[in-house]
Amino acid sequence: MNLDPVAFGKQWVDAWNAHDVEAVLAHFHDDVVFTSPVAARMVPETGGVVRGKSELRRYWALALQRIPHLRFSIEDVYLGIDTIVIAYRNQDGGLVSEVLRFSGDLVIEGHGTYLAR
Repeated sequence: MNLDPVAFGKQWVDAWNAHDVEAVLAHFHDDVVFTSPVAARMVPETGGVVRGKSELRRYWALALQRIPHLRFSIEDVYLGIDTIVIAYRNQDGGLVSEVLRFSGDLVIEGHGTYLAR
């Protein structure tokens, strides 16, 4: 992974706030696996596990249709081994962390995680 995590986070949030799914997906591998409790609700047949870039595109396009006021603001970006965690607030003020594992410079595995209460 040869990328600047802060710059990546900025590109990621800018793409989301522009509602540009293709710009977000440009950083994801074709064989990506992405998990999210929101995916489990919006695309129940996935059980919350979205496999492949085309299915991730379908899920995120649907999410943007259902949440037209979607907007994120980054709180912090964390760097690990082949991993970046983007901690952000969503349009409702909810605290979320996106855990992204890379293969080279592309995300191969991602997890949307939400504050447990």
